[in-house]
Amino acid sequence: MSRLRETFERLHRDGKHALIPFITAGDPDLQTTTDLLVELAHSGASLIELGVPFSDPMADGPVIQRASIRALRNKVDVKRILEVVTQVRRETDVPIVLFSYFNPLLQFGTKRLSEEASRAGVDGVLVTDLAPEAAQDFAADLAANDLDYISLVAPTSTDERLALIAERATGFMYAVSRTGVTGTRSEISNEAEKLVARVRGVTDLPIAVGFGISTRAHVLEVWRYADAAVVGSAVVAEIEKLATAPDLVKQIGDFVQALLPEEQLGTGNGIL
Repeated sequence: MSRLRETFERLHRDGKHALIPFITAGDPDLQTTTDLLVELAHSGASLIELGVPFSDPMADGPVIQRASIRALRNKVDVKRILEVVTQVRRETDVPIVLFSYFNPLLQFGTKRLSEEASRAGVDGVLVTDLAPEAAQDFAADLAANDLDYISLVAPTSTDERLALIAERATGFMYAVSRTGVTGTRSEISNEAEKLVARVRGVTDLPIAVGFGISTRAHVLEVWRYADAAVVGSAVVAEIEKLATAPDLVKQIGDFVQALLPEEQLGTGNGIL
């Protein structure tokens, strides 16, 4: 059983839900990324999305775009990100999912990525811009190395397309709460709940909702109908704001902890 499946099944048994923070690898630097991954595990993250910086992140809003630019200026690439995951695995077994555009993975080599990511301790890969019709070989490479292939679905996805996407997906499904790019919003689109209901009709996989979630109230709202809430831009914006703070890592841990109700604190897999 994959670590992702194990995590969701444990949460389900306990009547709990997942909080999934997102950070961009290498922002503000790789050592901070390493420390943040461990801190997020301490702070109640059920799993963590680790963004691979890309020069043209067209699905992302300005906050994550700026984070990618900062990371690329630090010469962060897939090889160095996998080295970080290898190091983090000495301290925590919280699942880590690479969140990437396809180009950096293709340049690295998809077979090589699957093999080296598995050895490093990555649990799954989510590719934002790989159409399901083109994903078969990549998904097979991941599966051969016991990695989950996480798929995105959107409110604009037809029922037929949802079924096609679900055929390839493992681990969990990521439901985009609204059309457009990533970024914080004052309220969650009511399209998210409708989309989750439609996805439930084509898969038994857990469903996470992301894009626009930035407060505890948002997290609790999403948990009414989905298995997990993803908080990305709000976390990355805090990292940007605190870039020169000596206690950045602790403050980000506190920020993520504040997104959780008390009964959910400590539901991550924790520290080894």
